[in-house]
Amino acid sequence: MQTLVGVRRHSMPVVCLLIGACAAGGSKQHVATSSSPSGYGGGYTSGGGGGGGYVATSAEPDHVAIDRGASSIAEPVPDRPGLGTSWGETVSAPISFAPFVRASGSPWAEVLLHYNDARGAQAHAQYLNTYPQPLEVYAGDGSLSVALVDEAGRTLPGYAASGRSLVIGEDGARYRIVVRNGTTARFEIVASVDGLDVIDGKPADPNRRGYIVDPHDVLVIDGFRTSDDAVAAFRFGRVADSYAAQTGGDRNVGVVGLAIFSERGAVWTRAELGRRDSADPFPNRGYAMPPR
Repeated sequence: MQTLVGVRRHSMPVVCLLIGACAAGGSKQHVATSSSPSGYGGGYTSGGGGGGGYVATSAEPDHVAIDRGASSIAEPVPDRPGLGTSWGETVSAPISFAPFVRASGSPWAEVLLHYNDARGAQAHAQYLNTYPQPLEVYAGDGSLSVALVDEAGRTLPGYAASGRSLVIGEDGARYRIVVRNGTTARFEIVASVDGLDVIDGKPADPNRRGYIVDPHDVLVIDGFRTSDDAVAAFRFGRVADSYAAQTGGDRNVGVVGLAIFSERGAVWTRAELGRRDSADPFPNRGYAMPPR
């Protein structure tokens, strides 16, 4: 089951995109709501999603005043280059609730994905002095993976550099966030796009509730949740047209974040299974020591 925001289960192979979790398979999603930072709350299971939005005055000025002699002439501020995420068409993504108690108030792992158009991603990569290479990044000990995929379920290309994953998007194209869980435990995924929570569209906070991804399952987040049954699809677009720019400011445009919480109780992660597999029945091999 999953927590807040509309999510769905899909039966599709997905290539992992490092930075959190990759995906394969399909599954419904859940979202939980709770004001309690301790992590107890209900979760949603869904089949699609989108989040309601609100309109706020942008913090960015529409123009700047330039003093030329005795008069001030207002000149438009140039548009920022690159991509942002716009409020797309309505997509069916029903959800349901499920209980989930977080093992800790701190995330088990966090994932960060930068995205841009081809020229922007290349410029960012050059800024980090790196070159194109296959993207394969995992969250925590590698038990979960995250990817941005296109409508066909293909992992978007990009660069991996200096601990960053730079995903290449295309103006107007729809994308989804896919999380694959390779463990026998449940995890709660609190996701944000351009600094906004994908469930309620407000400035993101890890203490909010998120979607639940079941053991050996795949969570697909299609967009900003608009109701229990639908979401507004994620679509790449001009920064000025992004949902963030139209509801409060574009300062955090170009980034997808995930805070991943483990559930209270034992968790069979790769690290735990590795410890059990390498357990030594005779850890103190050696010879007897003489008495002192």
